[in-house]
Amino acid sequence: MSLLWTDGLGRASIRAVQTLSLLALAWAVVTAATRVPLVTIPVMVALILASAMAPAVRWLAARGWPRALAVLSSFLVILAGAAGVVGGIITLVRQQASVLAARAEAGIGQLQQFVTTGPVALTNDQINAAREEFQKFLAGGSLGADALTGLRTAGEIAAGSVLTAVILFFFLKDGEKIRSFLIGFLPATRQGKAHLAAGRSIVVLGGYVRGTLIIAAIDAVMVLIGLLVLRVPLAVPLAAVVFLGGFIPIIGATAAGSLAVLVALVENGPVTALIVLVILVAANQFEHHILQPLFMGRVLRIHGLVIILALAAGATLAGVIGALLAVPLTAVGWTIFKTLAEKDTPGPEPVAPAEPGA
Repeated sequence: MSLLWTDGLGRASIRAVQTLSLLALAWAVVTAATRVPLVTIPVMVALILASAMAPAVRWLAARGWPRALAVLSSFLVILAGAAGVVGGIITLVRQQASVLAARAEAGIGQLQQFVTTGPVALTNDQINAAREEFQKFLAGGSLGADALTGLRTAGEIAAGSVLTAVILFFFLKDGEKIRSFLIGFLPATRQGKAHLAAGRSIVVLGGYVRGTLIIAAIDAVMVLIGLLVLRVPLAVPLAAVVFLGGFIPIIGATAAGSLAVLVALVENGPVTALIVLVILVAANQFEHHILQPLFMGRVLRIHGLVIILALAAGATLAGVIGALLAVPLTAVGWTIFKTLAEKDTPGPEPVAPAEPGA
């Protein structure tokens, strides 16, 4: 009987059972996470932000600041700065929301008229069906439904924000203790590699957040300059939308910039709209070939196809929030996998030392 499992087919069967078991475990974890988005999302966001803020805490602590004071100061300064930037952008966009919506609707109407009367004529039913499928894709999944409907309530948004801030503070203050406590459940022979994987993951998350912020800002500035030169109305709020979209890699800024194309089409005509589209494509290529390798080449070593698939999976499971979190979580997962797959021999050091307290 033992010979049945020792040949090639038997070993392949054992591997298949192990693989299915791991997939079942992953499915159970994802399903459990999607049931409590008001807890899962703040924890993930706080973990990502803590990884990005850890260098500031370490810098202050290295200059003689007490750890608690360094954490509190960094927490308050960065939180106030982020709240100011995000609040200003949201306020700016909200003030022009009705105008942007009207211009976008008019632009969509013009595009629909062109498509229905162009050389490859499509019916209105086909266009509406495609639009509904795209909306279902963005809002797909149970977590996406919960996030896009439940989190519209002001009370839940406030609760999630407060919970994120509280978790972020404790991650910065007691992150090392929390990490040691969780890793302590592993066998002693695995704890060293687990600490190494955690340190590298922190570096990847921190570098991803800082790099994404810089790249999104550069994309927004490039689009803003182009819109101002072309005299497209609402240039500043349109650039702010591009900045927010830039937090979704590869396609986010371009997708958000489609609103600028629609506004340019309505206000300035098809030639200006085409130029705006060329600017968006050029900014996308500049980001992909120059900015991404420059600012995240050492931390985000993932092929573009993997990023696209991760974005699709994240959007299907959790809508817009899933698309925002998909790439950093994929990068962390790949980092952990590579670290655990390494042989137990001295190898290259991580990109940067593990951040204490992150």
